[in-house]
Amino acid sequence: MESMVAVGTGSKQRLVFALNGERVELSGVDPSTTLLEFLRLQTPYKGAKLGCGEGGCGACVVLLSKYDAKSKQVEDLAISSCLTLLCSIDGCSVTTTEGLGNCRDGFHSIHGRFAGFHASQCGYCTPGMCMSLFSSLLNADKSHGPAPDPGFSKLTVSEAATAVVGNLCRCTGYRPIIDACKSFAQDVDMEDLGLNSFWKKGEVADVKKLPLYIPNKVCTFPYFLRNENKQMISISPNQPLMSTILSESKGSRTGQWFTPLSMVELLNVMEYAKEGRLVAGNTSSGIYKRMDYCDQYIDLTHVSELSEIKKDEYGIEFGAAVTISKVIDKLLEEEKVLGSERGLVFRKIAGHLSKVASKYVRNTASLGGNLIMAQRNGFASDIATILLGAGSSVKLQISSERLTLSLEEFLQKPPCSWNTILLSVCIPSCNPIEHITNGTINGIYPQESKLFFETYRAAPRPHGNAVAYLNAAFLLVASNDKLSGNVVVEHLQLAFGTCGSKHAVRATKLELFLLGKLLTPSVLLESMHLLREILAPDIGRSSFTYRLSLAAGFLFDFLHPLIKILDGPIRSMGHNVGCVDIESRLSCIDSDGNVHDSRNICQHELSSDLTNGITSGINSVHNHAEKLSVVSGRQIMDVKKDYYPIGLPTKKVGAEIQASGEALFVDDLPSPKDCLHGAFICSSKPLARVKKIELSTFSASKGSLALVSVKDIPKGGQNIGSQSIFGSEALFADVITEFVGQPLAVVVADRQKDACIAAENAMVCYDTENLEPPILSVEEAISRSSFFQPPAFFSPEHIGDFSKGMSEADHKIHSAEVEIGSQYYFYMETQTALAVPDEDNCMVVYSSTQVPETCQVVIAKCLGVPEHNVRVISRRVGGGFGGKAFRSVPVATACALAAHRLRRPVRMYLDRKADMMTVMGRHPMKVKYSVGFKDDGAVTALHVDVLIDAGISADVSPAFPLFIVETLKKYNWQALSFDIKVCKTNLLTKSAMRGRGNVQGSIIAETVIEHVASFLCMEPYDVRNKNLHTFETLKLFYRNSCGEPAEYTLPVVLDKLITSSCFHSRAETVRQFNRSNRWRKRGLSIVPTVHEVTVRPTPGKVSILNDGSVVVEVGGIELGQGLWTKVKQMAAFALGKLLNGTSKYLLERVRVVQADTLSLAQGGYTAGSTTSESSCEAVRLACNILVERLTPVMVKLQESMDIVSWDALILQAHLQSVNLSASTYWVPSPDSFQYLNFGAAASEVEVDLLTGATTILRTDITYDCGLSLNPAVDLGQIEGAFVQGVGFFMLEKHVTNSDGLVLSDGTWTYKIPTIDTIPRQFNVEVFSSGYHKNRVLSSKASGEPPLLLAASVHCAARQAIKEARKDLRAYNTSEVPPAIFRMDIPATMDVIKELCGLDNVESYLHNMVTQS
Repeated sequence: MESMVAVGTGSKQRLVFALNGERVELSGVDPSTTLLEFLRLQTPYKGAKLGCGEGGCGACVVLLSKYDAKSKQVEDLAISSCLTLLCSIDGCSVTTTEGLGNCRDGFHSIHGRFAGFHASQCGYCTPGMCMSLFSSLLNADKSHGPAPDPGFSKLTVSEAATAVVGNLCRCTGYRPIIDACKSFAQDVDMEDLGLNSFWKKGEVADVKKLPLYIPNKVCTFPYFLRNENKQMISISPNQPLMSTILSESKGSRTGQWFTPLSMVELLNVMEYAKEGRLVAGNTSSGIYKRMDYCDQYIDLTHVSELSEIKKDEYGIEFGAAVTISKVIDKLLEEEKVLGSERGLVFRKIAGHLSKVASKYVRNTASLGGNLIMAQRNGFASDIATILLGAGSSVKLQISSERLTLSLEEFLQKPPCSWNTILLSVCIPSCNPIEHITNGTINGIYPQESKLFFETYRAAPRPHGNAVAYLNAAFLLVASNDKLSGNVVVEHLQLAFGTCGSKHAVRATKLELFLLGKLLTPSVLLESMHLLREILAPDIGRSSFTYRLSLAAGFLFDFLHPLIKILDGPIRSMGHNVGCVDIESRLSCIDSDGNVHDSRNICQHELSSDLTNGITSGINSVHNHAEKLSVVSGRQIMDVKKDYYPIGLPTKKVGAEIQASGEALFVDDLPSPKDCLHGAFICSSKPLARVKKIELSTFSASKGSLALVSVKDIPKGGQNIGSQSIFGSEALFADVITEFVGQPLAVVVADRQKDACIAAENAMVCYDTENLEPPILSVEEAISRSSFFQPPAFFSPEHIGDFSKGMSEADHKIHSAEVEIGSQYYFYMETQTALAVPDEDNCMVVYSSTQVPETCQVVIAKCLGVPEHNVRVISRRVGGGFGGKAFRSVPVATACALAAHRLRRPVRMYLDRKADMMTVMGRHPMKVKYSVGFKDDGAVTALHVDVLIDAGISADVSPAFPLFIVETLKKYNWQALSFDIKVCKTNLLTKSAMRGRGNVQGSIIAETVIEHVASFLCMEPYDVRNKNLHTFETLKLFYRNSCGEPAEYTLPVVLDKLITSSCFHSRAETVRQFNRSNRWRKRGLSIVPTVHEVTVRPTPGKVSILNDGSVVVEVGGIELGQGLWTKVKQMAAFALGKLLNGTSKYLLERVRVVQADTLSLAQGGYTAGSTTSESSCEAVRLACNILVERLTPVMVKLQESMDIVSWDALILQAHLQSVNLSASTYWVPSPDSFQYLNFGAAASEVEVDLLTGATTILRTDITYDCGLSLNPAVDLGQIEGAFVQGVGFFMLEKHVTNSDGLVLSDGTWTYKIPTIDTIPRQFNVEVFSSGYHKNRVLSSKASGEPPLLLAASVHCAARQAIKEARKDLRAYNTSEVPPAIFRMDIPATMDVIKELCGLDNVESYLHNMVTQS
């Protein structure tokens, strides 16, 4: 039933658009529905995924196409469908990855190349990646210029490499994704492309071997929709289109969508719908998530005045609804008209805007919306800052009044009321100088005056998609004082972002101070002191001192070229782990409109005493950095055919359907009839009695809601949510909640949205009377003796005599400390499950889990039913890393309980915030160590004290002392002792994450080595080398795990790496660089790993069907690690032994199917890097059984025919009733269930001393995979693990408040690595070390050990910091930084900057002033 309201000039009852070329017509649309919700709930297209709901991950990217009937042009935009409201696409066309191609009609070349370049692992992010690339290809091919050669697009390599900026991937490490994108570039060097399945090593790299790219193959805007749009215009060609009101009325929910076309209509609508929400791109919903209902939306994008762009001699006026992307395009277009010299300001602003958010957000986000968020909500807007620095102004409409304000006045106003409309923003061109008036520049300046303009941002990601720590924009008019030769300031505008204030501000006092002054070191130093006073009033934000330091660094970078005798920051244009987007050269314009390099001007006109060396250095660094901006790499592997097709680098099974969106994950499964949706109500108290839980009456009125809690557990069932060998944990809090984030109940509703809103608004009454205070730190756990005790068989043993070793030492370090932070899993697919009640009190549960068997056991216990009543199915998982092991079980169990209670299917898909607030991740630790060592660096004894924060439940934490010591033993400490306490706290449970415990043990070892090296003033490489194991000491430390002497390959691995990475020559180059550069320092480090893994018993089942096709089942779960691919190769190899030459043929006839706990028992769990090889061995044994059964049949057939085909053999076997299904349960022998993995990495980094930004210039990895089962799969694991490790060591700061509430709860506050934060040169050698008798076909694990090698980046950054601190000590300041320092994990930008000196600029200037 539709309700229409007579507002405006007309109404429209239906929403019409195209989806993958098909017409869609809807009525009764809920205006709050997003495009992603519609796609996933009401269409068969599941390619677009819900990864974050914030526009921060790119998993939901689709193509939106709009047709302009007047210009007859189609505009194609990549957009974030999780933010785009469905009603806003009326008359548009949407293309998802399924619309490009599919398995039935043929895949698109993008799908084929992503698969062939091994650019998809778990596959959850791949459809979004494909659509971002597709958008870039479409728009590049519309550009003017010569047609490229067949198979290529008009994209350049640099454009292709940034096509998927903003799209997140947790699996691959990005390098293969970049290669897949670069393969479309017209200027690509084909030989530069990495490992792929299109040509083999030594073959000619030819585009003809790639899936053919055909421009314009996909029609993005169907002709029927063009005709409908034309008809709408032709109805009344001389009249404006009518405004529309789309209305919805379903049950108790009502909603209206208004589309005014003029300001008059807009004001009328606003008067009518006073509670209406003004929207343009709706991208603010990704930042400010309103967990309530809004029934009225007012679309601003069709109001002509808000979408206009006007220009005059003073600048460009943009309507407030103009998108950021269009602002960028217009500024660059105008810059081309004006020329680079006159378009300076426009060019700089456009360049900075391209770092705001990501392209798929900028394509719909409006300029005005961004400024309104800054003014009303205090949003840390880059746009507000740079436009403030440029002297922009705004036009407002408040009720019936219009006024024009400077942007500064606008920002300083009280927060805008609901009836305030931002109409437009005017950006001045600032040229010629006479046009800059008041608020900016008033007066006319001499002909020799020069204008300078620059913008700055320091953020965790250089290409955007990250809020800056600080941004700034500076405009200066200066001239040369002929008497002194110094520069005199004639006008200055200094705008800083949110640093001690709610919004961007002008540093007016500093501007007045500098006005008319000659720029000298003493004046600049005084400016720094004044700047700190100006920005100091409101300390508010936690990293205020760091932001203040950034402000000083920005100002120094801007002004130092104009001052004689100062060394300037010669800056890299490379991409950083953390970044600062600062051009290496300042541009300026003279009054005649000529552009110059500011440092050249300073050198030749303003301060002739500057040396030529500085300028030439800048240019050379600039050119070098440009080459580094595109990721390159070298992959080396020795492909063995001993066990063909085992050992071949075949592409991952299902990669094409992952790219095309046809691979089904749990949340992609169609909802059964009457399916309900659930969401957790979680505790907000760390320790309290739960007195009452109530749903708000408002939430209850919006849908059919039910509350499922501990009271609903059936008789005979248990309150159990998960269990490990160390114990179980409750599903729901019962009477007392023990930590923030603990599930109290599940809200169940008809829609996921309704359930989430109801859960967020639930009212929980707590009582803490007579309860002890919660334990919220490891120190409190120690004082109250709150521990988990590891069982004896998980307790590691000490080695040697620590006291004796210390007595033999020449030097000792006592009780040094380091703190290791946590890391969130950030799997792209959050926790999800679907439970469907079945006959006879049975339950079928589809779960995204690494432990289906555990899910089955726990659900059965919770429901009080036999395990055979519970069937858990897991087909594929969108990333796990340990987080889909025991932490996935509560979600599956809650779904099953709710389905059992309500007798209807129930599904849950945690949104990103809920997932991050209820699933912790890696264990944080506090470490103390004491070490004794000789003069030559040889360690004689090491003792380590570790406090592990395990959280509230045991999970697998009691095993962590063993895990830590496993890798702590990587060096020969001679004597090793430890005291490791697993602390039980009232905090979220920590669980195993990739490299569980081992990564912490490894970095503790590296920290000790680095400390010893610093103490002795030795190179860390020499100390590491001094303490490497011999085989004899390795056997002492690792006993049976070390195998035979020939299997100890670490020395060989290190030798190969040192040679291939040119380590020693590059070390000397780094030293020379550091001597020549004051504001950038480099570090180079090489780190080995010794990683012990355990192989577990695993089942396997192989069945040969009537037509000869083969079905394989294994206990292992496909997480993206290529398990199915290796298993498929193993089945083909093992069955192929029956008939020579059939292995390759059989490879295409094998299918690995989903895990099913009732079909294959004792599946165990998928973790620890060895499930692939153990599953392969189980399959090999099952195949051997089949081969044994088929051999007599084959022998008999050979008597009657010369050649026996596979099909004939299987047909005959069926006729003879041969059992063609075999199951095995492989149990590793005592001498093979544990073994050691070896690898090493050398990383070179560059640290920006003004910001703390760290660029990984190059990483070389050599990793021993034995005889790899699939080198392409193992290569992907090595690269992906390493980049995830970079996140842990350098980027990912997991923040909680004092009660344990997670604050880094989304993509806005938690930053995993992206394309722009990986090594710019990424070289990997998959080393084939030969035969290992106790391994599965001589293979070795690759999933976890390489993550530990990312410590090389952390250690390299430490070396760069050491060099920075040497300079600080040379400044003769009162506070001299010690040469030895503590460097915690993660070493984020602010941490590194603090270690380099928060006041290093002032110290340098003070030194210069005192010396002069």
